Amino acid sequence: MAANEELLRLIDSIHRDKGIDKEYLFRSLEGAIRQASQKRLGTSNLKVTIDRMSGEIEAYEDGRRIDPATFGRIAAQTAKQVMIQKIREAESEVVYGEFEGKKGSLVTGLVQRIEHGSVIVNLGRTEALLPRQEQVFNEQYRAGDRIRAFMLDVKRQGQKVSIILSRAHPGLVEALFALEVPEISDRVVEIKNIVREAGHRTKVAVWSSDPRIDPVGSCVGMRGARIRSIVDELGGEKIDIIRWSDIPDVFIRNSLKPAEVSSVEFDREEMRARVVMPEDQLSLAIGRKGQNVRLTAKLTGWGIDILTEEESRQEKEFNAQEMQKLPGLAPEMVDRMVMAGFRSIAAIAKKPRTALAEVKGLSAEDIERIHAYALVRAKEIEAERAAAAEAAAAARMAGGAIDESLGEAAPAEDLTASPEEAGAGTQQEDEPRDVAGSDAAASGGAPGGEAAPQGAGQ
Repeated sequence: MAANEELLRLIDSIHRDKGIDKEYLFRSLEGAIRQASQKRLGTSNLKVTIDRMSGEIEAYEDGRRIDPATFGRIAAQTAKQVMIQKIREAESEVVYGEFEGKKGSLVTGLVQRIEHGSVIVNLGRTEALLPRQEQVFNEQYRAGDRIRAFMLDVKRQGQKVSIILSRAHPGLVEALFALEVPEISDRVVEIKNIVREAGHRTKVAVWSSDPRIDPVGSCVGMRGARIRSIVDELGGEKIDIIRWSDIPDVFIRNSLKPAEVSSVEFDREEMRARVVMPEDQLSLAIGRKGQNVRLTAKLTGWGIDILTEEESRQEKEFNAQEMQKLPGLAPEMVDRMVMAGFRSIAAIAKKPRTALAEVKGLSAEDIERIHAYALVRAKEIEAERAAAAEAAAAARMAGGAIDESLGEAAPAEDLTASPEEAGAGTQQEDEPRDVAGSDAAASGGAPGGEAAPQGAGQ
């Protein structure tokens, strides 16, 4: 009787400690005893039951009751091993069921140890892995540290459950905003998009369906309390809070703040936006090493080409002069083409010949001649600009070497933001720009939103 009570206490203890269903434990134990005893007795028709209330074990073979004591020590040992295996499987299932539902959410744990650059985090019931590629370059992790992370993935690997965490994923920022800003958790304010360069800067686009609520102000909090808490958790990472708009012109302007934009022109087929601004706003818009404009391109989904007002004027003059050189066309026909959207040689070269048929007055011969000319001339213009950019870069390098020989600081590195770097870049047809954004410009003393506090993310 004492042994039966001990069995019940053991099952109850496993149930409480590991969260495994009692009935599963009873059935697993019955199966383990049956499996081990069948080998011992050389039979395949054995039935084993355990009374759920008393813990008494009963065994029957072809309706004939067998004393469990006859199973022997080896059978008992085998049953124990099978039972341990079953418990491990059940524990794995419980852990998977618990954490699979937390995928994509914020979790808190303790740093257990560091192995080959990866951080092992204790989540209480199990351990999780923070791989090197999901860590932030400027963060240090030590055993015993409390850590918050984004649960990136939960998957089974045999009997083990593999949990992958991230400190670099944009989802971490979104989860922190949901934690700190009640309006977001209550769905009054919505995060439309987040783009991030972990450890450096994050842009968050927010919107509210209620016109009485300021989504930017809600995220910032009284005197910046809410945003400051998030920035502290991210180790001082700069955060720009931007008012989202479904009007691309407005959204791009908001995203580039605090830089002031003069105008925005769109090429909807290429999904590119040409942003024109005063010269003194250029470095502020581009940001340090092109970071601001690169994140803006990712946030808005538009490729961003930035020009100064003077560059825009020169570009338009150049395109107008080149359009007048189209062979065999009268000035009024060129004007018709411009009105139809063909404002440059490059625009003609990019589109198929059939697009030119929309311009009234152009014959089939005109279309063939114009398109063939544009294809050749567009390549020539591209080559000319590439040569000019190379010469300008060489001149800057020479100037830097002279300054260095005089014991002065060399000029800032050329930080042209290319389309490839941004996932959409800052320039395409225009000459490369040697603008290096200063720290002050990159930090954006206030986040991109109008109501952001001074020094958020500093």
